[in-house]
Amino acid sequence: MRRGWTMAVVATGLAMPAMAQLLPALGGGGGGMGAPLGGLTGGLLGQQGSQPTVLGGVQGGLDFVGGIARDLNPTDLLSLRRQRLRDLVHDNRPALDIDDDGNPIRRDEIVATAPSDADLAAAKAAGFTVLRRETVEGPDLPLVVLAPPKGVPARKAIGRLPQGDYALNHIYEPAFAALEPGGGRAAEGRAGGALMGLIDGGVGAHPAFAGAAIEQRGFAGAVKPSGHGTAVASLMVGQAGAFRGVLPGGRLLAADIYGGSEANGSAEAIARALGWLTVRGVKVVNMSLVGPPNPLLAAAVKAAQTKGVLIVAAVGNDGPAAPPQYPASYPGVVSVTGVDAKGRALIEAGRPTHLDFAAPGADMAGAVPGGKWEALRGTSFAAPLVAASLAKLDRGDAVAMLAGEAKPGKKVGRGIVCGDCATPPKAVGIK
Repeated sequence: MRRGWTMAVVATGLAMPAMAQLLPALGGGGGGMGAPLGGLTGGLLGQQGSQPTVLGGVQGGLDFVGGIARDLNPTDLLSLRRQRLRDLVHDNRPALDIDDDGNPIRRDEIVATAPSDADLAAAKAAGFTVLRRETVEGPDLPLVVLAPPKGVPARKAIGRLPQGDYALNHIYEPAFAALEPGGGRAAEGRAGGALMGLIDGGVGAHPAFAGAAIEQRGFAGAVKPSGHGTAVASLMVGQAGAFRGVLPGGRLLAADIYGGSEANGSAEAIARALGWLTVRGVKVVNMSLVGPPNPLLAAAVKAAQTKGVLIVAAVGNDGPAAPPQYPASYPGVVSVTGVDAKGRALIEAGRPTHLDFAAPGADMAGAVPGGKWEALRGTSFAAPLVAASLAKLDRGDAVAMLAGEAKPGKKVGRGIVCGDCATPPKAVGIK
């Protein structure tokens, strides 16, 4: 648990940030989240009985139960974001560093896109070394990861490189909530309907996926089930009892870019995941994750889009004072914010460079590993509802069609879609 930060949050009554959140199941809900796994963005201030409890972080932004965080303003949210990112890097010093703006990056890694032999020779002459080489399938994009000269931070060393296409290897949230021991991966199966993609944490086993076809692949080591990835997947293809996702029993390819570690989730991993999904013929991809602009991520998004892939992304929960988040702010990406059960925009929602739709992002339940349920809140959980709604339309003009169905509101872009898609927590036994 992060030193000092947790106590400051409890002392002030503010919820620790998480860009898309799993709220604790109060009074008889599920489990699935215990002590922090090293949550990428901090934790969650909930209440069990009369004692405040900090739970594992899931994504960056604001978490609150009832009116705990009612008085937070954009300045508070921005301050929480800055502290969260500092703590993330501090707690993962062997793997992470920062760029000039304080954004987390993979330590001592610079990614070169399709470098020429001359570029690499010049880089080596300047003291850089090659860490690894790979080719992103789909666009067949060659990547070479370089280490800077010893003792020089990547953020400073990148300016010493010769002409070429170079990028820092930024980290994108979310991370994971801690999971109860023994949670396995969702079983693969067969199902019909549109094939959707998910870039997130791993999807855990749950009865809600009994009729779905979920295939997973790890891009940061082995697939590791996560509370966040499982909840997002359930909103897309899950069904059990009173709970129903947008496309129950659907087909989902899930790319795990975290592998259970908050220090993963890099631009490089996202690029590789997008390439895999593109090759597999996915037409709609949900990315409930955020971070800064990055040349490699931008190139990967554009490459997927040229192949006809529609990317849907959450705007984040660091409030309107935070900088626009990516990939939601890239051109052509369908950016999604969240609303509560009354159609009101979430106070913690970020402000992208453009906003397309809103969908339920509060007063809703989702699955977590181990057959449990949790109450959810955050723009991360609105995005998959939009992604699955677009896949359900399964047409080239799906965005325009969805806009035609959207209901008007304030701060909701083209409107609110899938307004009746949220399953109330009490429907699955969460009081």
